[in-house]
Amino acid sequence: MLSNEGSAANLEPIDEIDRTIHAPTRLKILAYLAIVDRADFTYLLNQTGLTRGNLSANLRKLEGVGYVQIKKEFVDRTPRTLIKLTDEGREALQTYRDNMAIILDELLNGKTG
Repeated sequence: MLSNEGSAANLEPIDEIDRTIHAPTRLKILAYLAIVDRADFTYLLNQTGLTRGNLSANLRKLEGVGYVQIKKEFVDRTPRTLIKLTDEGREALQTYRDNMAIILDELLNGKTG
């Protein structure tokens, strides 16, 4: 609780939070992609627990802002979709992480701005 004498925490970084990443579903997708070189659609489907439609829609949003690259190919006549985190996506995820760390540090450690 803040007293009248104390300053409020500096929460300006909240304004800088990337809402594309902040959505829990897209954050989960990006987190999995950040730890692998690339992933196929089925891997992400299994890891995230999303439906095919939900995963597809969120991947399209991430691709639309340049955070992921999607490549479709055939392996033994079977279609395969590969997804890779782009450099821009990796940078955006790092910025998101940094901003969230500042916000949480301000809130949890009672720093004032």
